[in-house]
Amino acid sequence: MTISEVSKQCNISPDTLRYYEKEGLITDINRTAGGVRDYTEQDCKQIEFIKCMRSVGLSIEVLRKYFELFKKGKRTLKARRDLLATEREQLHTRLTELQNTLNRLDYKISVYDKAIKSKTKELKF
Repeated sequence: MTISEVSKQCNISPDTLRYYEKEGLITDINRTAGGVRDYTEQDCKQIEFIKCMRSVGLSIEVLRKYFELFKKGKRTLKARRDLLATEREQLHTRLTELQNTLNRLDYKISVYDKAIKSKTKELKF
């Protein structure tokens, strides 16, 4: 698949795909005789993984480390697992913080809804 096709399929810009390649997240992309990138289904799966991990805040550095370990094979299984577990714990902490913020917003909105219904002019924190 060409970069345009992968871009459409994965809903990610060609510039981002080139950036991920430059940063070492996507490596060993096949090229046609004319030098055009020729992505495989496995490349697309890797791109979807990167996209998913980036969407929850994993850094380029963490992903680069993960793929470096991945390339070393089975002997890095525990290190990869530990890296992902650490990132999962950080994500869980962020989710808890987001849930707390969402709860606070829900409360404040309900206070405003009640005030609007009763036509109260002033609200306190």
